Amino acid sequence: MTQPARTIMDNLRSQDRTVQNEAYYTILEQTDQNVDWAYEIWDELVQDLSHADNHSRSIAAQILCNLAKSDPEGRIFDDFAALMEVTKDKRFVTARHCLQSLWKIGMAGQPQKELVMKGLAERYRNCIEEKNSTLIRFDIIQGLWNLYQYEPDETIKQLAQDLIDREEDVKYRKKYAGVWKKK
Repeated sequence: MTQPARTIMDNLRSQDRTVQNEAYYTILEQTDQNVDWAYEIWDELVQDLSHADNHSRSIAAQILCNLAKSDPEGRIFDDFAALMEVTKDKRFVTARHCLQSLWKIGMAGQPQKELVMKGLAERYRNCIEEKNSTLIRFDIIQGLWNLYQYEPDETIKQLAQDLIDREEDVKYRKKYAGVWKKK
């Protein structure tokens, strides 16, 4: 592993939250673009998806979602199920951070976009009995909107509309639909 990658990973694991947060924001900024060092940290991030510390799980999930665009080997397909598990994390804030980042995987290409759409649709349909189901559903609709803004594709829009139409509570159906009426 190159020294810069090792330093980032060490800083992400720091007990000093200031150091950890600085590393987190730095790596998110760097991974907004394609990077050539993704695989230097990939496996450690996948391991961190099940880390004892929820903050580490959250960071790992968000960075992996960002790294999908730097994944020519398609590792994200093997690790997507682990990311989906983080969307069910016992700490809701961790689950939510992961869920809010998943759409970024769809920026990596058509197969990744289809993977994300399928995963989000399944999560939407199956979360109804969960404590925070309305927030989960809102985040899913927002993620589809974000993906649509990146690549206006009518299949994304149609999926979002189909999911919104499944909502039985008129109040929440209007709230979810409002995401798509922003612009």
